[in-house]
Amino acid sequence: MNNAVGFESALDGYRQRVDAALKERLPPQGNTNTPLESAMRYATLSGGKRVRPVLIYATGEALNASADALDVLACSIEFMHAYTLVHDDLPSMDDDDLRRGVPTCHIKYGEAQAILAGDALQALAFTTLASSLRGLLPDSTILQMIELFGQASGVNGMAAGQAIDLQSVGQALTLEELEAMHRLKTGALIKASTLLGALCSPEVDDTILASLREYGDAIGMAFQVADDILDVVGDTQVLGKQQGADIALNKPTFPAIMGLERARDYASQQRDRALDAIAPLDNQFDLLRQLAIYVVNRTC
Repeated sequence: MNNAVGFESALDGYRQRVDAALKERLPPQGNTNTPLESAMRYATLSGGKRVRPVLIYATGEALNASADALDVLACSIEFMHAYTLVHDDLPSMDDDDLRRGVPTCHIKYGEAQAILAGDALQALAFTTLASSLRGLLPDSTILQMIELFGQASGVNGMAAGQAIDLQSVGQALTLEELEAMHRLKTGALIKASTLLGALCSPEVDDTILASLREYGDAIGMAFQVADDILDVVGDTQVLGKQQGADIALNKPTFPAIMGLERARDYASQQRDRALDAIAPLDNQFDLLRQLAIYVVNRTC
């Protein structure tokens, strides 16, 4: 089978798998007699690349992890990611009206319901992780995962990166400052996805975790650089969000600091760093290698 075709087939399979699991775990509409559940489902099920769940599945399966445990983690990370996008799009944040090719949650449901949907999705991410893993993994591993998840999401991860991003609008950051911001804002949850998938397996050891930690850090950075490049050269219809949004907000980005060609080179360097990090690992990890290439070459 052609490697590219096999990779795309694997991605589609993982996306279908997590979408089915998400539908099962989202609250049914109408429980509260409000739009809350509908807004939660809209924010979560409106498409997306599902890169974080794919990382969980690919890493966990390479280490023969429990399929049921991987489904739980894939849902938890995607609930958290959906929450971040709902809040990121709000008028008080990036004020976006298009996400994944459809109106953003606050445009469809109103700002108040969007805020509540994001809050509820964040809570659902943790309750799914804590309750649905019982009996599948040791309690000590579940607690380790909850701590890792919280660190990646909060003041030491995504939330801190978002705060720095808002504060940096209109400012000229150094490359090191921009890297530090995105290592938190984008990279923390991506790296956590790789580690969470690995922690599902009794076969994982400290050497493998160290390789995956470096891989996840590099993939997170490569993903963000590619996002910044697509904001310059992408097409709104393909991206599913407004092309040029970062430029319009005068945000610091990799192309703004380095120029477009140097940003492309930098993304390739991060891809190579990811590949080097897992070079000692066997061919069970080939999907992660292909994912490193996909993250840089993607068009949306």
